[in-house]
Amino acid sequence: LALIGDAVHNLGDVGGLLAGWGAERLSRRPATARFTYGFGRSTELAALLNGLLVLVAAVVVIMEGLHRLQDPVPMVSGPVAWAAAAGIAVNLGSARLFGADGGHDLNRRAAMVHLLTDGAVSADVLVSALLVTLTGWVALDALTAIGVGLAVAWSGWRLLQQALLVALDAVPPGIDTTEVDAVLRSLPGVLDVHHVHVWAMSTSQNALTAHLVRHPGGDDDLALLHEAKRRLAHLGIAHSTLQLDPPSPTSPTA
Repeated sequence: LALIGDAVHNLGDVGGLLAGWGAERLSRRPATARFTYGFGRSTELAALLNGLLVLVAAVVVIMEGLHRLQDPVPMVSGPVAWAAAAGIAVNLGSARLFGADGGHDLNRRAAMVHLLTDGAVSADVLVSALLVTLTGWVALDALTAIGVGLAVAWSGWRLLQQALLVALDAVPPGIDTTEVDAVLRSLPGVLDVHHVHVWAMSTSQNALTAHLVRHPGGDDDLALLHEAKRRLAHLGIAHSTLQLDPPSPTSPTA
């Protein structure tokens, strides 16, 4: 059962990779008259679906583990140990592929950490199989399965949480709205900033809309917009729409 839980975890990873790959290809399709934003959010839907599937699978493993604690089932530990050892080798070998550039690329580093975690789960299954062989205590398999199920559930919940944040147009991770506001206010000629909205168009593209208050007849508006977009791009916001507003008569900056 612990090995099945580990397999479910790895199957969820593979499913997530395949869904993410398909969604990434779909997100590159150009916008249409109906889908004016394009298909970038397909990556978020893939993450949402994968998170739900992983959570459901984890609950099934945990429930079966609790059931087997009350009614233990004999286990042939030899094949389980070999399969778990193979899982360790595959995960560590895959992590090594990401290790060379992992310190310089956030996505590679995250993938490497995830693979190392999967290797640790497989190691737990291997130790459990060996202990069952030595002690004959078959309930240890159910206990390990519950632990694996909880780890898988935590992984699925985090994935689901991130996908829900994107669906609710939350500010993407890594974007500091205070810093964004300060950068916009530091632009030459800008008196005030309001209606600032930051959201994720996909799991890899962030967007912003904002109103910039400035005196009419100032410096070149086009140059100001270009400078604003350049500074926002450094903050991880590649798509920005900015509106220039004159100060209102009642505004203290007017």
